[in-house]
Amino acid sequence: MPTLNWIGKDKIVNHHQEVPFKTLEHKYGFKAKEGKIEAETHSGNKIIHGDNLQALKSLLPQYEGKIKCIYIDPPYNTGNKTWVYNDNVSHPKINKWLGETVGKEGEDLSRDDKWLCMMYPRLKLLRKLLAEDGIIFISIDDYAYHNLLNICFEIFGKKNKIATTIWDLGTGTQAGHFVRSHEYVLAFAKNKDQVPNFKGGEGIIKHSALKKISKKNPASEFEFPIGTRFDAHDDVSLEESWGGSEKTTLIKGKMQASNGILKSPVTLRAGWAMKSQMENWFYNNPDETYDTKGQKVKEFYFNKNGVLTYIKEKSVTNPPTVLRELGSTKTGSKELTALIGDNKFDFPKPTELIKFLLKLVTRDGDIILDSFAGTGTTGQAVLSLNKEDGANRKFILVELEDYAENVTSGRIENSIRKYGFDEAKFDFCELGQSIFDENQNLNEEVGTNKIKEYIWYSETRTSFSQFEDDNSKEYLGTKDGTAYYFIYEPDNLTTLDYETLSKIKIKAEQYIVYADNCLLSKDFLTKHNIIFKKIPRDITRF
Repeated sequence: MPTLNWIGKDKIVNHHQEVPFKTLEHKYGFKAKEGKIEAETHSGNKIIHGDNLQALKSLLPQYEGKIKCIYIDPPYNTGNKTWVYNDNVSHPKINKWLGETVGKEGEDLSRDDKWLCMMYPRLKLLRKLLAEDGIIFISIDDYAYHNLLNICFEIFGKKNKIATTIWDLGTGTQAGHFVRSHEYVLAFAKNKDQVPNFKGGEGIIKHSALKKISKKNPASEFEFPIGTRFDAHDDVSLEESWGGSEKTTLIKGKMQASNGILKSPVTLRAGWAMKSQMENWFYNNPDETYDTKGQKVKEFYFNKNGVLTYIKEKSVTNPPTVLRELGSTKTGSKELTALIGDNKFDFPKPTELIKFLLKLVTRDGDIILDSFAGTGTTGQAVLSLNKEDGANRKFILVELEDYAENVTSGRIENSIRKYGFDEAKFDFCELGQSIFDENQNLNEEVGTNKIKEYIWYSETRTSFSQFEDDNSKEYLGTKDGTAYYFIYEPDNLTTLDYETLSKIKIKAEQYIVYADNCLLSKDFLTKHNIIFKKIPRDITRF
């Protein structure tokens, strides 16, 4: 597959692995009925102030593979310096990062190069956070669309593209010879094969259960039992074959109705569209028969012409790729003004657009991430959707700018008060210090528990649960037959020797033990299935 190249790409393709891991520091909580509080709410809802590249890295230990839906509205790269995020990617923090990461080449980067350098590592980390059945939605304009599409092909895989949807703004602005009245929302899955059909829709579907016979859908025989519904008069008898292009052939028995049902068993040959469902419904479990979309099959029966027909409950929806009547940026501006007063932000997205996307993908307990949170529309959309259907979706918002507290968080606080999100709560966090200091030693100021969480994740790629037993403070946990121990004292060197072996009380197939030094012989370690890892040298950087 052709790939997109740009100046600086070689420096940032794997840069997400080099981003320093920083802790998340809780600043305050917010509850609908209490307002701001010092304690954590432990609600799962978070607003994080800081560079989203570093914040995404910090989320990995707890959230890798757990985010059901990501919505981002990144800078569109139009060259307009007046936009709050500086969408020509000339933001001082971005320029500083480009200089440190890309080096001297960064001085010659075009705005396209800069935009691609900024987006690529962030998308790599977003993919890590996405669940196997998760979807990312990305708002973009026509200028940046093709660059975005190509790096998404590279990062997510071409086969995992769900759709390019066109968001009809309902209004427009002059752009050259045309009035531009749309934007795009690009949708990719982490693993499209794992993504179910979008839930939604009501009513009954009634349709022929036949397909035209072909090499891909060869004819086969099926025996229908006596008593199968047949909506023909008692004097109707079908012989040989019927049905035109979707032909049904009589193989055995008589195709006759009596009081609206088959008078006797009959074997027919046709190109069945739902043969496995037919087998289950007629002969196994009719109450638990579903099509490939997860829709419940209520009945198979023959219509008056002898055509096998199914009835099923509609429970999925296939939305059009043109998204209409979901508001515009003008709608988004009005919503924002109603919540924070004087609105100096251009082109905020309307909540209805994001609610529509989230409703397709998410259910109770799912986590939604927006790493370009801006004014916090995604957070409000999550709370609004929860109120509508009684679910408890969680949001994580990340915002680089200093308005994260007054605007992003302020909007969520005000929407909770104004719109009656009575049970809503969230925590506001800042990016903290790095796990490693400038000399690549452990930074003791972050605290032992944060270090333990990092080490456990680096070894197992799972989230860490602190054990309550004080006698096992060195024990991190057991995963896949391996017990992990972290023998560490902030102010003292630790040694793995015969005395410290007494701390290893959990029986396991293998032991990985971290300490500053080891006085045990290699033969002893091998004999007892112990792997020693030196602090900080052997701690994996991810």
